[in-house]
Order: sequence, then structure tokens, then C-alpha cells
Amino acid sequence: MKAATVRLGVDIGGTFTDVVLEKGGAQFSTKVLTTYAAPENAIIDGMAQVCAKAGVSPGEIGQIIHGTTLATNALIERRGAKTALITTEGFRDVIEMRTESRFEQYDLNLVLPEPLLARQMRFTVRERVNAKGEVMIALDRAEVEAVVAQIAEAGFESVAVGLIHSYLNPAHERMIRDVLAEKLPDVAVSISAEVSPQMREYERFNTVVANAYIKPLMASYLGRLEGRLKDEGVDCRIFLMHSGGGIISIQNAADFPVRLVESGPAGGAVFAAHIAGRYGLDKVLSFDMGGTTAKICLIKNQTPKTSRVFEVARTYRFKKGSGMPISIPVIDMVEIGAGGGSLAHVDSMRQIRVGPESAGSEPGPACYGRGGDRPAVTDADLVLGKLDGDNFAGGSITLHPAASKAALGAHVGDVLGMEAVEAAFGVAEVVDENMANAARVHAVENGEDLSDYTMIAFGGAAPLHAGRLCEKLGVRRLIVPPGAGVGSAIGFLRAPFSFEANRSVYMKLSNFDGSRIKDLLTELRDEATGFVRTCDAVSPILAEFKVYMRYSGQGWEIPITLTERQAMNPDGATFLARFEEDYTKLFGRTVAGMDVEITVWSVNATTPPETVARIDVTDGAAAADLTGARQVFDAATGAFVTAHVVERAGLAAGQRVPGPAVLVEAETTIIVPASRDAICQPDGCIDIVLKG
Repeated sequence: MKAATVRLGVDIGGTFTDVVLEKGGAQFSTKVLTTYAAPENAIIDGMAQVCAKAGVSPGEIGQIIHGTTLATNALIERRGAKTALITTEGFRDVIEMRTESRFEQYDLNLVLPEPLLARQMRFTVRERVNAKGEVMIALDRAEVEAVVAQIAEAGFESVAVGLIHSYLNPAHERMIRDVLAEKLPDVAVSISAEVSPQMREYERFNTVVANAYIKPLMASYLGRLEGRLKDEGVDCRIFLMHSGGGIISIQNAADFPVRLVESGPAGGAVFAAHIAGRYGLDKVLSFDMGGTTAKICLIKNQTPKTSRVFEVARTYRFKKGSGMPISIPVIDMVEIGAGGGSLAHVDSMRQIRVGPESAGSEPGPACYGRGGDRPAVTDADLVLGKLDGDNFAGGSITLHPAASKAALGAHVGDVLGMEAVEAAFGVAEVVDENMANAARVHAVENGEDLSDYTMIAFGGAAPLHAGRLCEKLGVRRLIVPPGAGVGSAIGFLRAPFSFEANRSVYMKLSNFDGSRIKDLLTELRDEATGFVRTCDAVSPILAEFKVYMRYSGQGWEIPITLTERQAMNPDGATFLARFEEDYTKLFGRTVAGMDVEITVWSVNATTPPETVARIDVTDGAAAADLTGARQVFDAATGAFVTAHVVERAGLAAGQRVPGPAVLVEAETTIIVPASRDAICQPDGCIDIVLKG
């Protein structure tokens, strides 16, 4: 009989696929190399391993929650379906013209990223809806049929439909969808009124194009995954983590795959928020570093910060504006190409550069011995003594220090006249400074001082670098939770079922219409609740209300959270007071004499969050057994030091390990700098604090 308490979390990363099985209160996890050609193979392999560890059969699994980078990678690598766009006459080139802003002001040779679809793949129809949702030029069905005939002749696999102001009146987009369904039933269709019903046509068109571009790929993958799992005897429901930090059904994921773009990192933020709740922390810096990227997120009051627009595939040194904007609900984080597999080189100015290119799992860093000959961050960590080549990934992968030294010498040391260790030190410092700088900028953009924050680190590579990052950022406390190496997969098992519905309806506070607002928010709440009910038919559902407001004439809005009472009993004075309160927090003052306007309305329906029990924190008075030691490079002093080596599993609650130290486990390694001590807390978290 299937046990409802057996749940599986799966996170496909750029290098490793993480699998966690939860049985009652126990967790069993593993990391396997991602299989790019057929990602489901790694899932089946990992599932077999954790089931064997837990002593259960795959058929006993009662629920699977899955997050993946497949959607993101398909957009970055431009390997989606052959896709067409149907748009309003005169707006064919919106996705190519972008917003006409320059993301690098003084670069005379600036090259804008190519649009996802070339011009010949974009078609137009004569129609027009105005900014009030009124039809000015009716859509002629015969014209639509003629365009669809062109699409059929060209052999397109997927079609995106994005018309001007369709977020206010979707009738024309729906007509086009109906004609496509009738004439081309095998072609996937995405309409912007459903994918992203928000103002700003560039972001909206880009989002619906991205959804259409990856829809066949994700539908195929999810179908194969279901089939493979059934072959293994698994017949439970499969759910997907979405970018906003919640869980949706596999069917909704197939319809709106663009919502999966940041699903893995979102799971990590949920995981960090869960730990923050356990420790009663209101200011947390979440640091997730895997094999390909590093993700940094601010978590306040145990809730990750969210946004409704983010960029994929930034092409110019990760500069804002150089990527592909996706307008969907997302946990707000900064993501840079700094992972264990990020490759190092020396540029034309003789500076060490790390990333964004990654070795991934095929061939992997040079030390993997799988054919890679270029140095990665993992190679630097191995040469600096942070990793044990004979005990990497629980002993499943043997690392080769000689290969690391050769690669570092050939690509960094020989160019700059450095020995292998000095080259490794340079690579490690550059990647750490890249991450520290990204965290500083993210904090400044949000008006935060990181010295007040506690860092929570997870991901296979984060515990190796988090201690040094804290030194650079002036962060006094670092927590590395149990299962840190597979943190995102654990986060999937902590996430609620949720779905956020949003819509653009422009309104000035001077023309405040309370009854219209109540009707709109009620409609959005019903829409979001309907999506959640496809996943969970019994749990209570909470509604979170948010409006996006700005002063008239400003280009962008700030999110304003409303209570249910404020949302269902709209009052202009209350809306203004909430706006001025949050605006002052961000910018230090309000602007007198200006009208305020609302552009986007949002309701997030969610099942109640998991109850988190607070723990009694120990001060670490007991001494740990410190019999093991090895030489580890200390970046703060620029020299090797003798570090204690301790098995994390052997630590008891309340025991303290003085730095410098190395805490080893199967899925990651924790480096404790000389400036800090590590304390094992009652829940198994390693609490790294300043000495004294």
C-alpha cells in the first residue's frame, strides 16, 4: 500500500541532479550527474538510490515535486521549437526594438541581443484595441485564416499570439487561438492574455514568445518523465515548482512552462526561508551556489522578496537590460555565472576572469577526469585543499589534483607567471569577489545593509565559499543547514501549492473606483484559487493581495501589499497611505503634490505555509573531537594553514569546532575560516560565528 508520507523532491541543475526522499521525519538524498540528452535518466537513477537507502520501493512514493533548469537552458541555448508570433499590424518589430535603452551607456560597439524569433517568423493581423479595452478595428477571421495558412506552409511547431492591449480585452487573441486549434490542431498555442496579462508590450510579447518557444520541449519532457516513472512502478501525482516559490500541477506546468524558468533557485529560497523561521531570523541573505550558477536572495520576515519581471540569458557581463525580460511572478534574486564548474581564463588585459561559461557535467572540471582540460572553480578548490579528491560526492567521483594543476597552469599560471597554487588562489578570490559584489549591489538596490543579515548557504559549492564571502561582506553569522548540498530539492518539499494571477488595469487614485477594484480583485482571487484547487482539493487557501503603484509620470512601480480587509473594502486614503509608507522606506521621502496611479493588480492564492517549530539555540560550550587535520589555503592570510577535519555526521548538538576547519559530508564540504568557529545546533545546522 502506498504511504502518503513518502515524498520525493528532484532538482535538475546544470551539473548535478539532486534527489531527496522524505519518509516520515527522515530524509535520504543523493547527487547524480545531470544527463543532458535525457534528463529523466538521472532522475530514475537518483530515485533508485534514495529508495534503496530508505528501504522503500518506487511504488510507495506518494508525491513527487520537481524543479528544473531545462526551460532556462532552452532559452539561453536557443534550442526551442520552431515558433511563430502573430501580433498587431505595426508592432511586428517590438521584440527586436526592445525598449531602446542602452544597458552599457558608453560602449560605442554595443550589440543588442538577437530576439528569440527572427523577423520572418513574425506575422501581423490588422486589428486594434485601445488602452481602455475598446475595439477600434475589429479582427477579420478571414485575415486570420490567411496568416494561419502561411504558418502551416512554413511548418511551425508552436505559435505565440500577442496583440496590443489584449490584457484588457482578450477577444481577438482568443479568436486567433480558435482558428489555430481548428486549422492546426497539432501546433502548440500560447496567448499573452493568459501567459502574462500585463501592460508593456515588449515584456509581454517576449514572455508569450518564450512560453511558446519552450512549450513543445517541456511538454515532451514531462510526458517522457511520466512514462518512465510509470515504468518504474510510480503512479503518484507529479507537481512542478514554479518561479514564484510555489507548486503547480504538471498540466499547468505544460501549459505555462515559462513559469518554470527559475524553479530550481526558487526552491532554494523557500528552503532558506524555512531555516530562517526555525531560527526566528527576520533578515537573511540566501546564498545558493551549485555547479553552474550562484544565486543570492534577500529574505525578510521569513519571506523571500518577489518581483514580476526578471531577465534570462544576460549577454553583457550580467548587466541589467542585456537579457530577455520575462514578465511573470518570480522570487527576486541575483544570479551570476559563478559555480563549481565555472571556467577560468585570462583576458586581453591579463586579468583573471571566471564564468559565465561552465564545464557542467559533460565534460566537467579538469579534475573530474572526463575529458575537460580547462580549469574550473572546483579545480581551484581542490588545489587549495578545500576538497578531498578521494572523498568527493561521497566517494562516487574521484578527483585528480594533477589534472587541476595542469589546467590551472596552462590557462592561468603560465600566462601570468604564477605557480598552480597562486593561480588557484587568484581564481578563488575572483569568483568570491564576483559573488560578494553581486550581493552588495543587490542589497543597495533594495536599500539594505548586509551587516545586519545572517547568511544561509546551500548548494553543492556554497559551503566551500560562504565563509570567505561573509568575511568580504562583513556578515557576522553563517548557517549551513543539514542537506545543504541538495537544498533546493528539500525546498520543493517545504513549498506550498500556490498560483499568482495578475492583470494590468490602469487607475489613478484621483479616479479611485472602489467597486470596480473589489470586482477585479475578487475575479483574480477566484482565478488563482482555481489553479491551486487542481493540485489540492481539501486544504484551506489563503489569498495575498498586491498592487503596483507609482507617481504619475514615473516609469516603474513599487509593489504594495494589502490585507484582505483592505483589498475587499477598497479605500483611496488607505491605498495612498500604504504607498507613501513603502515609498518612503525605499527612497527616503514622498513627492508632494503628485497624483498616484495603479498599473498592475495581483492575487496569490496559496495553501497555508508549513508550521515551523523554533529551536533552542546552543552556544557551543562542548568541545568536538579534533583528531583529523589537513593543509587548507587561507585566503585572508594568503598561506596554507593546518585545519581541523571533522565528519559532520559525528558532531553532536552543542559541540564547537574552532576555525580553521573543514567539515566533511557526502554532498558538500564546509570551510570554516580561521576568523570563525562552527557550532552544531540541535537541528543539525552548522552555525558559523565570529570567534569570541
